[in-house]
Amino acid sequence: MLKEFKAFAMRGNVIDLAVGVIIGGAFGKIVSSLVSDIIMPAFGIVLGSIDFTGLALHVGDASISYGKFIQAIIDFLIVAFSIFIVIQQIQRFKKKHPEADAPAAPPEEVKLLREIRDLLKK
Repeated sequence: MLKEFKAFAMRGNVIDLAVGVIIGGAFGKIVSSLVSDIIMPAFGIVLGSIDFTGLALHVGDASISYGKFIQAIIDFLIVAFSIFIVIQQIQRFKKKHPEADAPAAPPEEVKLLREIRDLLKK
């Protein structure tokens, strides 16, 4: 079982996925900082110095912080849009470089069989 797990964990796709998750987490932190430190204060200035994170509804001792929810929604939308733009640019780059998608050469056996076929036709 340990050998199977090692084979699974060392496959290229799993490692690529792990790297993607780590980079995605770091990218998410950057975008969250962009939203909370730059974009939301700019919205606050435009909308009359409103701080969304401070918006809350107080009922007795309970507090419903809907401002933090608004902040999280805006954060998610900006992260999703940023990832969309990055994926779009990667796809555009792949379209400009078709040699990366060039078909692989046929195996040696196929080449030999084609030569034999051509010789038999003659």
